[in-house]
Amino acid sequence: MPVDLVIRGANLPDGRQGQDIAVSDGRIAAIGPALDVEAGREIDATGQLVTPPFVDAHFHMDATLSLGLPRMNESGTLLEGIALWGELKPHLTHEALVDRALAYCDMAVAQGIGAVRSHVDICDDRLLAVDALIEVRDRVRDYLDLQLVAFPQDGFLRYPKARENLLRALDKGVDVVGGIPHFERTMADGAESVRALMQIAAERGLLVDMHCDETDDPMSRHIETLAAETVRLGLGGRVAGSHLTSMHSMDNYYVSKLLPLIAEAGVAAIANPLINITIQGRHDSYPKRRGMTRVPELLAAGVNVAFGHDCVMDPWYSLGSADMLEVAHMAVHVGQMTSLAAMRDAFDAVTSRPAAILHLDCYGLEEGARADLVVLQAADPIEAIRLKPTRLFVVRRGRVIAETAPRTTRMDLPGRPATLELARAAATR
Repeated sequence: MPVDLVIRGANLPDGRQGQDIAVSDGRIAAIGPALDVEAGREIDATGQLVTPPFVDAHFHMDATLSLGLPRMNESGTLLEGIALWGELKPHLTHEALVDRALAYCDMAVAQGIGAVRSHVDICDDRLLAVDALIEVRDRVRDYLDLQLVAFPQDGFLRYPKARENLLRALDKGVDVVGGIPHFERTMADGAESVRALMQIAAERGLLVDMHCDETDDPMSRHIETLAAETVRLGLGGRVAGSHLTSMHSMDNYYVSKLLPLIAEAGVAAIANPLINITIQGRHDSYPKRRGMTRVPELLAAGVNVAFGHDCVMDPWYSLGSADMLEVAHMAVHVGQMTSLAAMRDAFDAVTSRPAAILHLDCYGLEEGARADLVVLQAADPIEAIRLKPTRLFVVRRGRVIAETAPRTTRMDLPGRPATLELARAAATR
């Protein structure tokens, strides 16, 4: 049968090898070995991993690529980052926000990211960033799914107009209700903010994603309130708690009660390994806490766990390259997720798991799914995390939208091969 595109000889994340993927009208038409099809374009992916696109479950696109404005974060702390962002906000322009966000979207697509959930600050009475990112969402929709979260950066109760601004942002078309309970003035205010925000989400039928307990304080337990409110309002499967870094410092007995509550409530967890490992533990001498939430334990309890990049070159993080495999790579090390099964979990945490949290339609490698695919210069998910390899082809709705030459090195060593492909330098398992 004639099709638009066929990818030949692919390895799939589930372990199948030598698979052809036929694409027609922007959808996967068939998957199987040696498909008898004729295609307008054929890609030889023999021995290469083909995966659905990477999904960034947690990002701040309004702040991205603003590093050094108005100055650098010298302490490296969350609070100085928030203060810096507060200094920058009055000087933001619509044009600059759009330009930086579009530049980041270019980077993301080149790295194989197909969807991003971005929090957008609503504690600016102009809602400048909201309008800018709504424009960006519309401009990139043909090549990137951008989901926006109404995020009260300065506190839902702490900032006088936060409630009004958040409702205005939702009325403009922002997709998800956000929050930051640990930044309220008191623990009681934090819990109250969770209840109020969850009620708004329930009344409007929206998803929820709250920055929750992004602190080293083991007594910051707003995830408990978030889970309880999820149960009360019947929002299971629609709520995520992001960061959850206080769980790293909690005593084990309390966590043994907390994990089943989160799982039973149907609340997802989103860790941000690059940021959690650099921002947390800043007040420690030695030993220094790692900060990242208890990913293996959450997974074992049945909680859906995803990873986010969070920041790239902004007041909180001066590095980053829109590479979700770098994020997974850090998680493997910080969370000591070095078994084969755990490393595959880390790969899922930047692909299928966040896709479920974002409620992405028709995502995956199956007939009828959207033909959104990435061909990697690696043989399997574990090798992909190890090498953070070249994205050879990025396909969106069956169309190649980004293409990069394979990474190879020419060698001049006596008795050795003339070229070295890094992905094949190690012995196969």
